[in-house]
Amino acid sequence: MTPFATLALPTQATVVAPDGSDVRVLLGLPGGGMAHFSLAPGQVAAAVTHRTVEEIWFVLSGAGQLWRKQGAQEEITDLVPGLCITLPLGTHFQFKALPTQALAVVAITLPPWPGAEEAVAVQGPWEPSAR
Repeated sequence: MTPFATLALPTQATVVAPDGSDVRVLLGLPGGGMAHFSLAPGQVAAAVTHRTVEEIWFVLSGAGQLWRKQGAQEEITDLVPGLCITLPLGTHFQFKALPTQALAVVAITLPPWPGAEEAVAVQGPWEPSAR
């Protein structure tokens, strides 16, 4: 049996994601993990795809845009608080915060995030600026 756990949102980023966003690692279970990530106003993450994980995002605050591509299907979605989106395995994606607002998202990763080598750089529509 996996013991239950409790964790408050860390005040500082725990790690920097391969795409350059600031990540506050939250809790996980054997089937998946959760993290809070953010971009400062005007920051653009690097475009990536994942090798083995899928994600579900929920926008907490701020505003931005998300580019997603699967084969011939491609779209840009406005990210606003309350929006929930999926990143199925193999999806190429990139996101950015609007120039006037930071962007904060909570994500569930299925299965749990295995490490930095999970993200593979791809060509996206915007020039990345996040570290």
